[in-house]
Amino acid sequence: MSAVPGSVFITGTDTGVGKTRIACGLLHALRNAGRSAAGYKPVASGASASAGGWRNEDALALQAASAPGLAYEAINPYCFAEPIAPHLAARLAATSIDLARLDAAYAMLARAHQHVVIEGAGGWLVPLNDTHTFADWVQAHQWPVILIVGVRLGCINHALLSAEAIQRRTPLLGWIANHLPPQADAGAEIVESLRLRLPAPLLAQVADGANRDQIAEQLSAIVAWSPQRG
Repeated sequence: MSAVPGSVFITGTDTGVGKTRIACGLLHALRNAGRSAAGYKPVASGASASAGGWRNEDALALQAASAPGLAYEAINPYCFAEPIAPHLAARLAATSIDLARLDAAYAMLARAHQHVVIEGAGGWLVPLNDTHTFADWVQAHQWPVILIVGVRLGCINHALLSAEAIQRRTPLLGWIANHLPPQADAGAEIVESLRLRLPAPLLAQVADGANRDQIAEQLSAIVAWSPQRG
């Protein structure tokens, strides 16, 4: 069974497949094992106004699941109001996403914590700006990737394409089958088809309706690791 390295990038086959749900479960599993862990949502699109500025629901969930005391801005340096692709949301906000700023925020988290769980936006090749995608940024760091597969119609094609693209650039640590409502016809058969075809291990299956503690328990098997930064 693969172990969680110091830093891991969570991507999905699409938007709405449960990346945040799994990332938070992994953070709780790491912290339950006595590890210091922080979530990182470098770019979030779709936010509500607050007294402290724009706040994204997924980033807030990661903050709550992380080691205590982290400011929102430490976890989510770019937060945009519109729920659209990050480079488009940045354009509407009359700015652009600077990878150096993303790197600096990551470095601060990595210095203070044994683990950083980094959550992307949408899928693997989502653009960050006019010249770079999430894939480019992750490749530059060579972070290992966990692919979240939302088990639903069409996921086999999406998962196989995503895995092929990821492995061209950086290690694919494994994949997690996240069962989504409504329950997919032949869900078990879909997972087995992917297990036989994907070039990385199935790390866990998460049932629809599983709560935080149940997800953390399912992910606890991949938390044991040799204490060195990955």
